[in-house]
Amino acid sequence: MKVVSRKGRLAGSVSVPGSKSHTIRAVILASLASGTSVIRNPLESADCLSALEVARAFGASVETRGGEWRVTAPEGGLRLPSRVVDVGDSGSVLYFMTPIAATLDGWTVMTGDESICTRPIRALIEALKTLGAEGFTTRPGVDAPPAVVRGPFKPGRVALEGNLSQYVSGIMMAAPRLDGRTVIDLRNPKEKPFLKMTCDWLASVGVFVDYDPARLDHFEVAGPQAFRRFERTIPSDWEGVAFPLVAAIITGSRLEIAGVDCSGSQGDEAIVDVLRAMGADIELDRARETLVVNGSGRPVRLVGGTFDCSGFPDAVPSLAVAACFAEGDTNLVDIGVCRLKETDRIALMRRELGKLGASVDEGPESLTVHGTGGRALRGAAVESYDDHRIAMALAVAGLGIADGEVVVDDAECCAVSFPGFYDRMNGVGAGFVCIPGDGSVS
Repeated sequence: MKVVSRKGRLAGSVSVPGSKSHTIRAVILASLASGTSVIRNPLESADCLSALEVARAFGASVETRGGEWRVTAPEGGLRLPSRVVDVGDSGSVLYFMTPIAATLDGWTVMTGDESICTRPIRALIEALKTLGAEGFTTRPGVDAPPAVVRGPFKPGRVALEGNLSQYVSGIMMAAPRLDGRTVIDLRNPKEKPFLKMTCDWLASVGVFVDYDPARLDHFEVAGPQAFRRFERTIPSDWEGVAFPLVAAIITGSRLEIAGVDCSGSQGDEAIVDVLRAMGADIELDRARETLVVNGSGRPVRLVGGTFDCSGFPDAVPSLAVAACFAEGDTNLVDIGVCRLKETDRIALMRRELGKLGASVDEGPESLTVHGTGGRALRGAAVESYDDHRIAMALAVAGLGIADGEVVVDDAECCAVSFPGFYDRMNGVGAGFVCIPGDGSVS
């Protein structure tokens, strides 16, 4: 599907769906608990549905109805899958479930779609082998799934680079199933809010993790510990909030984003501080759980700056778009992990924003946008590379460009994290035109 985006103005109130990060953790922890857990307001996106399918593959039963999922853990604990486990396009499911699979006595084959089969996994496998598991990737010399692991691994001490938080979260979820203490040391930890999110989730289901909440570079998990069943409502997704937020800012719109998560559980909330520092007028009402962009009818004058995005790298595509409409240079730094996501988001955002007339440079772990207040931007045909965040960021960019229209190819991939994104945005005036593969217009 192609999406056509033209300069526009937004107004009204929009909501975003539940958090992908919270939903996937909820499904996996429910499959490890005893009895039935109830998950309300889950994100019904492709990645989260993949989490449900993987839970089924390990023996859980799942019931879905009307904004509520019931996950019943298998009697007697997880079962060795009888088939290859397909995680779809979810790196989180891959990295969380691989260590959990390695607690079972037998071989498990983990794979996914074309994108997943380019995602690095060797460092995780080597960490599990250090703890006594067996594992390998099926293609010699290729650091990506399909990957095969065999457990059970043993408690012990393991050291990891901290660039991908999912590796650590997966081992933390698996370790309570073992008899003994597992110690994880991190070198230069990134994505710290996601590590804290996992620790908080584990605590909520009765699993204690010993760690320093400030440093988040050393974790100790004793086992065995039992996972409690739970009933929980998933908060809204800050990673999804970024797109209507930036859209409103670059179009000078007044827009309310309703039902935002004010619990502090998601690192991407920091995007509000970044955009405020750039000059945006944003009100966060924690009592009403609303975020309001106070547009005056004209795009606000944004200014560049240097921002460390290591704690919220998923916001980089949307922040890069905002930077195109700022005056001066915007440096998004410590974002090397963005090269390890669904795509190399540093290289591809540089390439696609360049097609729109932006001047963008990349470093190994940085992206620099030489902003001109949006004056140099023009419409063009751009690619999503089947990356949901790139697709939504480029569609949002088109709303602020006066010269021509932006046509985003393979734009339907937004369903990975924000199903119904274009419809919801059209409800507040975005005017996106969706053209299915057969050429009809919707």
